[in-house]
Amino acid sequence: MENTVKLANNKYPIEDVLRRRWSTVAYSDRPVEKEKLLSLFEAARWAPSSANEQPWYFLIATKDDAESYARMLECLVPANVEWASRAPVLMLSVAKLHRSNGAINRHAFHDVGLAVGCMLVQATSLGLCVHQMGGFYIDKARTMFEIPDTHEPVAAIAIGYLGSVEGLPEHLRQRELTARTRKEISSFVYTGKWGKPAF
Repeated sequence: MENTVKLANNKYPIEDVLRRRWSTVAYSDRPVEKEKLLSLFEAARWAPSSANEQPWYFLIATKDDAESYARMLECLVPANVEWASRAPVLMLSVAKLHRSNGAINRHAFHDVGLAVGCMLVQATSLGLCVHQMGGFYIDKARTMFEIPDTHEPVAAIAIGYLGSVEGLPEHLRQRELTARTRKEISSFVYTGKWGKPAF
């Protein structure tokens, strides 16, 4: 059974690229072209950031570099290794914790998220799938990739082309085929005071 794009069931108009973005666990073994990877990083490069500090960094490993790829896999929790090992590209996003003047950058994680958000939109427009993961070993990533204490690993990321659900364990196949859901706008947009829905 082939996998298909799971479009968002949006109630209000949004851009088609946003409707098509979702976090697959079924990846094709097709490599991602270097030019497309560079387009993703170019999109991240132009993300907005507080005081234009641009605190985002990325560590990338492709299956062409078996040693780096294996180390990246070692940083993932077993539940993520189960499916992410199929993706041709693995990454870590990393935040620089201080501003250029030495002050703590309390917006660093926000800005890294914005950069990855831009990357997600660009990836989707290029026919790629991106799946972000919180399930990874931060200390192991820091050690294995020599990330300095001035920087903090934020998320692990899998990138590739959409693959077939065939060959996935049953629990992942069901997850892949289940419809997407989201909270209602009224549950997270407030006005006047906390908890009072704006819409």
